[in-house]
Amino acid sequence: MLTNRQLLVLQVIIDDFIDSAHPVGSRAISKRKDITFSAATIRNVMADLEDMGFLEKTHSSSGRIPSEKGYRYYVDHVIAPSIQNGKLDIMQHIIQDEFIEMEKLVQKSAEVLSDLTSYTSIILGPEIYETKVKQLQIVPLSKQTAVAILVTDSGHVEHHSFTIPVEINASDLEKMVNILNERLQGVSLARLPEVLNTEVLSLMKIYVNDFEKAYDYLKSAFFSEQPTKLYIGGKTNILMQPEFKDVEKIRSFYSMMEDEDEVVNLLKNPQHGIRVSIGHENKLEAIQDFSLITASYQLGENQTGTIALLGPTRMEYRKVITLLNALSNEMTEALYLWYKNNG
Repeated sequence: MLTNRQLLVLQVIIDDFIDSAHPVGSRAISKRKDITFSAATIRNVMADLEDMGFLEKTHSSSGRIPSEKGYRYYVDHVIAPSIQNGKLDIMQHIIQDEFIEMEKLVQKSAEVLSDLTSYTSIILGPEIYETKVKQLQIVPLSKQTAVAILVTDSGHVEHHSFTIPVEINASDLEKMVNILNERLQGVSLARLPEVLNTEVLSLMKIYVNDFEKAYDYLKSAFFSEQPTKLYIGGKTNILMQPEFKDVEKIRSFYSMMEDEDEVVNLLKNPQHGIRVSIGHENKLEAIQDFSLITASYQLGENQTGTIALLGPTRMEYRKVITLLNALSNEMTEALYLWYKNNG
């Protein structure tokens, strides 16, 4: 445990380094109004903090910068105790007068979060395997074209345009949609292939002419891909940070961000509340020069998503943690209302 004096110096150095990205020296600290002890005492305290592993000395300056251990102590003992549950009305600004689709709301939240912080934001949608089909529709655009619309209970809306084969008449099209709605409503996305290939196919054989062609078209129109579950904002923000001038670091980061499965695995199964991973606490080598801060949010009773921010270890922890804490609470509340009204 650090003394009050050691903690004060550590906090001052971290706060100054977060603002400036430059090593902090004893002289700069001694000029602060909230510091009442001498430059010599400050140097001794800084030396002690360095010996304990909380500070590091750079080769190009006599100043010090925080180590990963220093950031960890700062987050746990300075930031965390001071964070309270607040409301920033972020959702209200996004929603404004009308409640938008859940998917658009989450995407907009990612964009707003990256704008507010200048870091890269990632939001993982609720686990798709718990998401269920709510409704299917086919809207004809002309005699030969139509739009297939799939709506899930999590608010995801898929729509695909397709060409109606001349062999399929309007009556058969209507029968197919009725069969799909009757057999697929409430079925989880994970079970769709199984139900399509058994119950749905059996009924089409009975009620639909040329059912094989019709079945293939419907399957490709409605179920060609699973709902998007990853939303990213400010991917290029990382280029604005002075720490990331190294081309190899940036290449590794962007390579990871292009691998959706890797990013999803990084954010899966979040702890409730705020979780902060600093530097080498991150298992993925591509982000071991980053800090990753995550928070969870709820959709309905059982579905959980994750909000995350990726930035340098010189991150504005107080601001980021406050934002994520507020946004996770507001998203849970807003999505609960959506779920209640639409589910």
